[in-house]
Amino acid sequence: MAALGKIRSKGALLIGIIGLGLFAFIAEEAVRSCESSRNNQRQQIGEVLGEKIDVQNYQKLIDEYSDVMKMTQGRDNLTDQEMNQVKDMVWSQYVQNKLIADEAGKLGLTVTDEELQNILKQGTNPMLLQTPFVNQQTGRFDAEQLKQFLAQYKNIKSTNPQAAEQYGKIYNYWTFIEKNIRQQLLGQKYQSLLSHCLISNPVSAKTAFEAENQESTIELAAFPYSDIKDDAVKVSDADLKAKYNDMKDRFVQYEETRDIKYVDFQVTPSATDRTALLKTVNEQAAQLAQAEDPSEIIRKSNSLVSYLGLPVTKAAFPFDIAQKIDSMSVGQTSAVTENKQDNTFNVVRLISKVQLPDSVQFRAIQVGGETIEEAHKRADSIFTALKGGADFAALAKVYGQTGAENWLTSVQYQNSPSIDKDTKSYLEALNNMSVKELRNIQMTNGNIILQVLDRKAMTTKYVAAVIKKTIDFSKDTYSAAYNKFSQFVSESQNLDQLEKNAPKYGYKVQERPNMRNSEHYVAGIPATRDALKWVFDEAKEGGISPLYECGENDRMLVVALTKVNPIGTRSYKDAQVNDFLKSEVMKDKKAEQILAKIKGVNSIDAAKKKGAKVNEVSQITFSAPVFLTVTGASEPALSGAVAATKVGQLCKNPVKGNAGVYFFRVKGKNNRDGKFDAKAMEQQLRQKAMQYAGNFMQELFINAKVKDNRYMFF
Repeated sequence: MAALGKIRSKGALLIGIIGLGLFAFIAEEAVRSCESSRNNQRQQIGEVLGEKIDVQNYQKLIDEYSDVMKMTQGRDNLTDQEMNQVKDMVWSQYVQNKLIADEAGKLGLTVTDEELQNILKQGTNPMLLQTPFVNQQTGRFDAEQLKQFLAQYKNIKSTNPQAAEQYGKIYNYWTFIEKNIRQQLLGQKYQSLLSHCLISNPVSAKTAFEAENQESTIELAAFPYSDIKDDAVKVSDADLKAKYNDMKDRFVQYEETRDIKYVDFQVTPSATDRTALLKTVNEQAAQLAQAEDPSEIIRKSNSLVSYLGLPVTKAAFPFDIAQKIDSMSVGQTSAVTENKQDNTFNVVRLISKVQLPDSVQFRAIQVGGETIEEAHKRADSIFTALKGGADFAALAKVYGQTGAENWLTSVQYQNSPSIDKDTKSYLEALNNMSVKELRNIQMTNGNIILQVLDRKAMTTKYVAAVIKKTIDFSKDTYSAAYNKFSQFVSESQNLDQLEKNAPKYGYKVQERPNMRNSEHYVAGIPATRDALKWVFDEAKEGGISPLYECGENDRMLVVALTKVNPIGTRSYKDAQVNDFLKSEVMKDKKAEQILAKIKGVNSIDAAKKKGAKVNEVSQITFSAPVFLTVTGASEPALSGAVAATKVGQLCKNPVKGNAGVYFFRVKGKNNRDGKFDAKAMEQQLRQKAMQYAGNFMQELFINAKVKDNRYMFF
């Protein structure tokens, strides 16, 4: 009881402790929940129609598209620039497909399996013609070839894992094509539906024909706005506000952008760096000239051009080297030369020059065994049988191979960074064997029996050892440049200091307005992802970034965020809007002065006396704005006024244009050669309607409130 009383006496404290414990537990869970929510947000690269897409799904789409590019181009890798294009293409296509699918769903538009099968049967869709299933005789997609492949793939997945990997690449490529054809068909249906809302008729066709084919010649009196000095025109704040209200719709911004100022410095090699590198290359050139086998010298030199020791075509060499080798004699080593275009020092030794086929048709049997000796013995037996007249394909099948005929071209191997000993022996044999010749080649892990069937396109091939070295800066040079730039950044903690200090250090402050987060680089400078994230995720107006090392490890960058331009209508006080408004008001004011000056003018001569520039302008049509050399501007208003004025008449009123005020007299009108075809013209108008209908995507994009946060990940 005493214990119970003691507990009761501490009841308030106990409740407090329990309460704190519960609060801590709840708070911990809340923190976990918030952290989980933030983690989820961090994994979202964008949003379309309220539906979020996470980074993993987006990456899968990127991998799918890049695999297709690599497969179709026969490459293992894509450049950074190509990968950026892939990322943009995938995002654009993803958004477009989402928007169209949403609209089509509301209308009940779908693509059926039957419609897809009809496309496959027709076999003319451009995407189908990029697949391996094209009939070489008809040039059309062959649905039967596809069916056979799909059946083979299904069977081979469970019977031959090694072959299944190669088949799997083709299968993935096909599923990509099929998916895109479905999406393409749905888009075409939706666009076609819209285009039928824009119709044509014989009357509009006739009008359009005349607008395109009736040409006018005029005598023009031009009063360019540029003849009036800007300081002779007063622009008030009221004028700007009035013009802003008239043009407000033009200043609506649908995605956030940011204005920045930045200082970018690129490190270049010093005179000392150049001298040291030239000395090294001269030493390597002397070694190259004496070497029996240049392989090791080229490897140690870290040349930009690999050495295979095989005859290759000119296309395997950089342009400057390819130009040089034809004028060299075999065994000659060139002097060290500088190529300013690619910033390199170069030396070449021409080892041999031969005539060889660019393409070789062959077939092969690979021979293995439990031991190397067993493989050699088995290969000798096969080779003897073939020399005795045995059927090549039949023997190949005995050893689980097809013995199929293949073509080898120079381009398939000559740009390889390196080639192993076995591959080199194999390629040398194919290049030098005569037609119908058989050869048994011993390899590291077995033998390969080759037979050449055909040789085509005899061409000059070269074995040349090339040292090509970039003229680069040294570590000391970079370190000195880094220390200087770092000092500049440390002394520039705000925009005023940045702009004041830059000239002292020999740097230049540059501007980049309206930067979007979908750009891959800051100001087009490679490897600036961290700076891009700073601009859009961390920076505040007036903030100065850290120092970023970027480019090809040769540049330094510091960024200042000067302005955030949010979604919505930009203010008339916005510097860019204000500059535009001033130019528009300036044109209006100058036009008013000109119109007052020429009031009462009723002839070209009278206009000339008022200071007009007079010349003849021909081939003016209503369907296109006329370009005037006298003002350097396109003037659609003038084209319309000329079309409405009869031959011999002066214009009823002066025409206010983009770059001046114009007064004119129509000298003549004539029709171009060509007969009016109502059906053809209506078809042309329908095609234009389809183009207009294609503009629907921008409207859908705006309404979908698309969010693009890819800069956080890529």
